[in-house]
Amino acid sequence: MSKKVVVIGGGPAGMESATYLANFGFEVSLIEKENTVGGKLNSWDRLFPSMRPGGEVKDFLSKGNQLSSVNVILNTEIDKVERVGNQMKLGTSKGEQLDADAVVIATGFEPFDATKKEEYGYGIYDNVITSKDLEQLFREHKKIVRADGKPVKRVGIVHCVGSRDEKVGNIYCSKVCCVTGVKQAIEINEAIPDTEVFCFYMDLRMFGMHFEELYKEAQEKHGVQFIRGRLSEAAEAQDGSVIVKVEDTLSGLPLKMSVDLLVLLVGFVPSPGTTKMGELFGIPFNANRFLHGKDEHTGTGMSDVPGVFLAGTCTAPRTITNSILDARSTALRVAGYLNEWKTEKR
Repeated sequence: MSKKVVVIGGGPAGMESATYLANFGFEVSLIEKENTVGGKLNSWDRLFPSMRPGGEVKDFLSKGNQLSSVNVILNTEIDKVERVGNQMKLGTSKGEQLDADAVVIATGFEPFDATKKEEYGYGIYDNVITSKDLEQLFREHKKIVRADGKPVKRVGIVHCVGSRDEKVGNIYCSKVCCVTGVKQAIEINEAIPDTEVFCFYMDLRMFGMHFEELYKEAQEKHGVQFIRGRLSEAAEAQDGSVIVKVEDTLSGLPLKMSVDLLVLLVGFVPSPGTTKMGELFGIPFNANRFLHGKDEHTGTGMSDVPGVFLAGTCTAPRTITNSILDARSTALRVAGYLNEWKTEKR
């Protein structure tokens, strides 16, 4: 009789770990709270650095033979956990029960709530939006215009909103904001070629393969201007444009300028589902409130709770690529645990 694994969360990490575990011969159920799998991948139009459509990656992870052997349960959450020996009994929001010999938590992240940075004017000024809002415009092929319908001639993009910020309690880097800003700056220029785009940053962290090339392309081909300095405040002018104040830390001079649209690059925070699963399963949280892996070097996919494993951004901010790789690693950990491989007893 094959052993049972329940994967909680149907984003890239959840889908990939579920597929691998099913291919290993386990009976796998994938629990997703929304009405479709894909997670935050559903929010992306094109992916950095290649500008590949996000839908292609979702199709790869979810269609064909990828999830055909997985019992996908949509519109469902896990509400209860009961341990009986080495097995767990999971109660769902639909009143059903699932038995599990192992559980993979892949509940991911949420974008930072930009209204918590009131000085930037999100939710107050009509022409201040987030990177998530802008991505939705790209995905729905909508024109990028001001709230009053007038054309956009100048755009400001603010990096590290909700990341590396002690005031909001998030001192960590969210890893994808810098390259997302570069990607979106290019896309704005492609959509409106005569638009001026300014990126306000503290430090540019182009750590991934081809990220640096994308940054150079933004400057050399698309004329994007990068200004080093944190935005101090934003205010609305009478015509609805946004006045921004920032200190250019390279020149040491204060800068004040008007933009038609201000885009806030919001970072990652743990999703409500991640927090809920940590509390239900008794998994400790790390200093950044994500789930704490057993060992930061050799066991990020393992928890301190026997039989409970972690995948993707429930433990830390990651790119989609790294989330998928992390999910594969976690699937191997689960297989080792269920098959009692000697390497898993270290």
